[in-house]
Amino acid sequence: MNIKLYNTKTGKKEELKPVIEGKVTMYVCGPTVYSYPHIGNARGPVLFDVLANLIRINNKLTYVRNITDLDDKIYKAADEEGCNISEITEKYAEVYHQDMKSLGVKHPDIEPKATEHIDGMIEMVQSLIEKGHAYENQNHVLFAVNSYPNYGQLSNRDYEDQIAGSRIEVANYKKNPNDFILWKPSADDVPGWDSPWGRGRPGWHLECSTMAKKYLGKTIDIHGGGSDLIFPHHENESAQSICTHSGKTFSNLWVHHAMIDFKNIKMSKSEGNLLLIRDLLKLTSGEVIRMALISSHYRKPINWTDDLIIDSRKKLDRLYGALRSIDLLSEVEPSSIVLDALRDDLNTPKALSELFSIAKSINSSEDEKDRQRMASILKSSASLLGLLSSNAEDWFKTPKEKTISPETIDQLICDRELARDQKDYKKADEIRESLLESGVVIEDGPKGVLWRYNDG
Repeated sequence: MNIKLYNTKTGKKEELKPVIEGKVTMYVCGPTVYSYPHIGNARGPVLFDVLANLIRINNKLTYVRNITDLDDKIYKAADEEGCNISEITEKYAEVYHQDMKSLGVKHPDIEPKATEHIDGMIEMVQSLIEKGHAYENQNHVLFAVNSYPNYGQLSNRDYEDQIAGSRIEVANYKKNPNDFILWKPSADDVPGWDSPWGRGRPGWHLECSTMAKKYLGKTIDIHGGGSDLIFPHHENESAQSICTHSGKTFSNLWVHHAMIDFKNIKMSKSEGNLLLIRDLLKLTSGEVIRMALISSHYRKPINWTDDLIIDSRKKLDRLYGALRSIDLLSEVEPSSIVLDALRDDLNTPKALSELFSIAKSINSSEDEKDRQRMASILKSSASLLGLLSSNAEDWFKTPKEKTISPETIDQLICDRELARDQKDYKKADEIRESLLESGVVIEDGPKGVLWRYNDG
């Protein structure tokens, strides 16, 4: 397989070596469903969708991505909207699914909900108490950080960094400021479950450990998420899982993607610059957004600008343009160069560069069979990245802004052809100019007239 991924824990690229040969397990932190997802929420799903495509070439993959449906933000949203908590979680889980589908992200193999695994979380807390890694105080149960000598190893933080990085609440029920909550009491107006420590609810970090163990086992091959989750979420998750499993490794590879900035300013709710996926989809297609997300290496931040969207659209125009009027072959292997690029820590920029190189060769070749072969390789290679899933002709007939319908364009082209047949070249030119003013470019070729919306 020879897939190498950058392991956050060791700070270097490491080969993916599944615990069970030929069977890969991957857990990725999913959404907390209380609002519309923004573009920052999309980078992870797109990245791990590409990784899943790559892994599945030679392996069976079990991909788990959870839904967090218990959280104080959810309860606040339900109160603000004046509806039941379940209505909020179901509504925004469906919104998330729709938005991810628009970006070409496939559904994970398993998508567990936190509220369906409370019993497992209680069992894990009990195990940690029994093994001396957790304690109860004032109806709270907390993980004792001092009981685990390797705490901070994943995020490479010392004690002072841990306190500064986690914005820790110094509460009187904590023996150590770094100790984190495994279980906490619930007020009457907040969801809660019966437990040995009273009515309450689990801490955020607990749910992923519990669901990863249930569906993937004690040791998983890949754990993924955004770099903002490394500390404290993944650090805590790793600590409690390893201690529950008596020192057994929780994840062999930790893969984290960088964040998205908006015009060089950190994207955040406090900055008021969150770009909702829904709003972006009103301006451009999901495939353009996906291209923008994979144009940079996943470990580098993305500076989200209008120019990025324009450039991504032009890139797709180049690739789709190379496929026009070519009958593709079936079951053609992807380019070895694209495969090698993706196997080397998901180097999507290098993979895209090879796609453009193939497209250039197609356009310069005069051998129809050679063009057909290369176009088929382009299509199969691009599919690994989740690109070129549309028909090339349909792509160019999908406007960025619908100023004129495809049906009207087709009729005007027929009128132009009729005018040319009747040698009324003035009328034919007028129709061409009219289409151009409407943002439509027509191209006369050996196989007839092709048209596309102008990319600006």
